[in-house]
Amino acid sequence: MEGKAWKHLSWFLLVFDSFFTDCAKHDPVVNEDIEKHFAELLTEELKLREVEGLEIQQHVDMALLEAKKLASQYQKEADKCNSSMETCEEAREKAEEALPAQMKLTTMWEIRAC
Repeated sequence: MEGKAWKHLSWFLLVFDSFFTDCAKHDPVVNEDIEKHFAELLTEELKLREVEGLEIQQHVDMALLEAKKLASQYQKEADKCNSSMETCEEAREKAEEALPAQMKLTTMWEIRAC
């Protein structure tokens, strides 16, 4: 239920209470009927607010679930990225270690070529 519905009902209850309470003071039967009707309207307003609260809570729960799913996906992607970075760093270190030997070998072949 939209928030407008219970706002209109709240406004009606205020008007109802202020105008009809004065009229009913003089007639006990009318006073009893008005109080009963007023109680029914209050009950209806509470039900509307409860429904609205449940709808809002459901929307929030769905948004939270979606956020958790996205966070999980992003975490998986970050883990993959970190793993790839580690692999790349290990390969760079191995290449760096092998470079002096490769430079010696290249120099040796250059000397032989002359």
